[in-house]
Amino acid sequence: MTSIQPIRAWHITSGAGIEGLTLREHDPVPAALAPGEVHVAVHAVSLSFRELLVARGRYVLPVKPDVVAVSDGAGEVVAVGPGVRRFKPGDRVAAALFPHWLDGPLTPESLPQLGGTLDGMLAEEVVLPERALVHAPANLTHAEAATLPCAAVTAWNALTGDGRGVHRGQTVVATGSGGVSLFAVQLGRLLGLRVLATTGSPAKADRLRALGADAVLDRRADWPAEVRRLTAGRGADRVIDTAGALPEALDCLTLDGHVALVGAVSGDWPALDPRLIFAKAATVRAVAVATRTQFEALNAFITAHDLHPPIARTFPFHQAREAYHHYESADPFGKVVITVR
Repeated sequence: MTSIQPIRAWHITSGAGIEGLTLREHDPVPAALAPGEVHVAVHAVSLSFRELLVARGRYVLPVKPDVVAVSDGAGEVVAVGPGVRRFKPGDRVAAALFPHWLDGPLTPESLPQLGGTLDGMLAEEVVLPERALVHAPANLTHAEAATLPCAAVTAWNALTGDGRGVHRGQTVVATGSGGVSLFAVQLGRLLGLRVLATTGSPAKADRLRALGADAVLDRRADWPAEVRRLTAGRGADRVIDTAGALPEALDCLTLDGHVALVGAVSGDWPALDPRLIFAKAATVRAVAVATRTQFEALNAFITAHDLHPPIARTFPFHQAREAYHHYESADPFGKVVITVR
């Protein structure tokens, strides 16, 4: 099966804003693929905060002009080129955000990313190198699988990627209710951790508990003090900081604890006194998604535990701009997905 119709894709230039999203047509995928290439019919993509940063011109990594937008997507293999061994037509797949980062430490050669220096997934069909793809969890729909590559993989790395091992009964704090934090709550519960979450919304507090949080703390109050109270003064073993609240994260941390620094959704980075790190002998690790190997381990875990990510709302392909605006303004609880077919 090969394409016979033009392929539509949404393009964006970093800094052009959401209204800069432009729908364009491309030539059909040729019948003869190059060695190592995989032709994928995209079924769904999902939005992460990085997509807003790209639109605003504030993403930390390079973005090529007029890039096909969005890093996260899932679909079905249409055809494979010579030498492809891991996939066959009909396989359900998701794309890794960093196609060149297969395993090991992050290197300059690992940095090209979908929806940045490489064309992304907000297209009807894509051609990707075999190394860029993983098998989607068998228990998930295409829409659910599309939510994984950025937020879920980041949460998995934040919880398991520091080399210390995850021990049942440890306490982890997940700040906020964005995509990474929601996955951290679900994964942390399944890993046997005591999960504390923060939010400023009473309605979201109930939903966080339903998702698996053992306790929900009011981020508008002194939540580090509440963490210490709930841990009998010891503090949390891990904090996943998605809010740029590093001083507070260190304040509630136990000695020799671990802070996974994911980002700052507000865009503001507070001043930090380095003595706070020394006082806790803390490890602060910036988490840049994860390797393909970690993605594959996550997918095996998701399948084994039948985890299903929360999806807040789904938009059709032609309403991509509306999906972006909703994600930006509605403060959704769960992922915003764009269905392609």
